[in-house]
Parts: sequence; C-alpha cells; structure tokens
Amino acid sequence: MTTATLDAFLGSYAESGDTLRASVSLVVRQLSLTAVKIRNTINQGALGKAFASSQGSKNADGDAQKDLDIFADDMFLEAMRQAPVALYGSEELAHPALLDTSAPLALAIDPLDGSSNIDTNVSIGTIFSILPVAGQPDSEPGASFFQKGDRQLAAGFFIYGPQLALVLTLGSGTHVFVFSARLGTFVQAYASIVIPDRAYEFAINAANYRHWDEAVQLYVDDCLKGSEGPRERDFNMRWIASLVAETYRILMRSGVFLYPGDRRKGYGDGRIRLVYEANPIAFLIEQAGGAATNTASRILDLTPKTMHQRVPFIFGSAREVARISRYHTEPSNIGERAPLFSKRGLFRV
Repeated sequence: MTTATLDAFLGSYAESGDTLRASVSLVVRQLSLTAVKIRNTINQGALGKAFASSQGSKNADGDAQKDLDIFADDMFLEAMRQAPVALYGSEELAHPALLDTSAPLALAIDPLDGSSNIDTNVSIGTIFSILPVAGQPDSEPGASFFQKGDRQLAAGFFIYGPQLALVLTLGSGTHVFVFSARLGTFVQAYASIVIPDRAYEFAINAANYRHWDEAVQLYVDDCLKGSEGPRERDFNMRWIASLVAETYRILMRSGVFLYPGDRRKGYGDGRIRLVYEANPIAFLIEQAGGAATNTASRILDLTPKTMHQRVPFIFGSAREVARISRYHTEPSNIGERAPLFSKRGLFRV
C-alpha cells in the first residue's frame, strides 16, 4: 500500500492551477520545514541553548515568554519571508509584521502553544491559520486578521510529542501527517478523521470550579455523577494544559474540551485567543465532524475585533458541544432542575 507524503498531498491540492491554492501549499511546506527544525531544538531539552529559561519578558498579551517562545517565533517569521505571505500575526508580537505587500496570504500563528509545559516534558505545539489578504496590507494590516474564521483557507497545528505530527485541513476534511525520520518527510497517517458524536471524556481545569458560571458547574456535576446521574454513563476527566495535545486526543478518540470564561478578573472572556488559537482549532474540529462554540455561538461565525482577542472555547464531539450550549441557554430544562425527569435529565444523549 502506498502512503501519501505531505508533498504529494499538497501537490494534489494545488494541481488545479489555482494560484491561491499554490500559495497555500507553499506556506504549509515552509511551516513544515520549520517545525522539523524546532522539533530538533526541543529534543535537545535542557541541554539546548533555547529551552525553558525565561528572560523575564512578556508577549503582546501580557503572558511570560520562554526563550523557546521567542526562538520559535523568530524561526517561523523568517520562514514566512520565503513564502507568499503579506502579513505575519503572532501571539508574540504586538502588531502584525508586514512582509510582502504583493503576496496573497496572511498567517496567524501561535508559535509555541503550551510553553508552560516546556520544562515538564509535556507535548507542546504550533498552531496556525492561513487567511486571504483583506484590504491594503500596508495601511490596514489588521483587516486580514479581523475576518470571520469561516474565511480561513487552511489551518493546522504541529504537535511536538512522542511523534512529530501535523494536523491539517485545507477545507476538505482533517488529515494527520507524521514525520518519518527514515524518509525525511511527513507521511499521511490518518485521512479525513471523523470525531464520534458520543463523548466519554471531558477536559477542563477543575481547580477553577468555584469561579465558573452555574451552567458549567452543572454540566461538570452531571458528568461526575456518572452512571448513577442524569447522564447514565461514566466519564473520564482530562487536563493537559496544552491545547494541541487536548485537540489531538479528541481527534483520536472523541471527547470535549472546555475553557469557559469565569468570574476572576481578566477571565470573563476566557483565555484562548480567537484569531490564532480558537479559529484554526475550530476549523479543524468542524472539518472532522465536530463542533466549536463560545458556549452559545459558533466560533467560526465570530468577527475578531483585536489581534489578541480572547474567547470562551468549547469544542469536540458535536452532540456534547450542543448539550453544553443548552446548559447555558436552557438551564431550567436540564438534569435535576427538571423535577419531571428526576435524575434522567431532559437532554440525556
């Protein structure tokens, strides 16, 4: 059986002669080459020059930067200078960088997601979103990034774990490629992944329970009651604090991820960035048959207002995401709040 390489996959995508598709393919190739270099640096661990140490600096959104955050950002920025990219918008930069005003694409990127896990040897990654240029790149650079997520041409992430993997959508299914050291390239491992509707796992940081809105508390309470509660089945709870690792697990075996807003100062809109985290992950999840919302609205329907805008983020198995939305919009009709249904719950699925 012949296994498709990433190059062959991208070549097939671009073979129609569409110049925009050809440009997207070139960007993905440059990203993949850079990801291999970053993986090699990560693999050096604490022995490497750029690892978990910090210079005490903060990124554009106020988060502490690790040296590896800055290293990864510099690497991807330089790579995009060799690609048809007009604008480079990054978590690590206050404003988008203008690269080539004549290029047709804009790249939004989290160069190193989960960097708080660097020194604990937990999987980290790179998340990216490829958009068509909107407006004049030199005079209105934000316009390209303030498009709804459903305008994305491609999205994906690299995960630097036991395997170096690329999860990619070009708008027609979600596909997984694993880097083969023997072949020196990415090879397709899973084609057109489908996330099962029924979930048996949920991922949330339960330490924040006391800060959540009542709807989130009720949802988690119902899951924790397991087979004796309104859900009538047992759930496992997961929390890795690495968005790429959480997403990869859901793609492989279903489940749901929740990072809601809560009552703490600065957490009302959650902590996930819309442009370069929620949008690309939502695109991947929807292309795999799942769903992604901000608890009420579809993520890909939201119009960003700022480059680093945050948003509550719920994604995963479609039925489970829909159920969580009902906890927010119809709380009086769910679970033990409905006396008629006792422990069964009105929306048992």
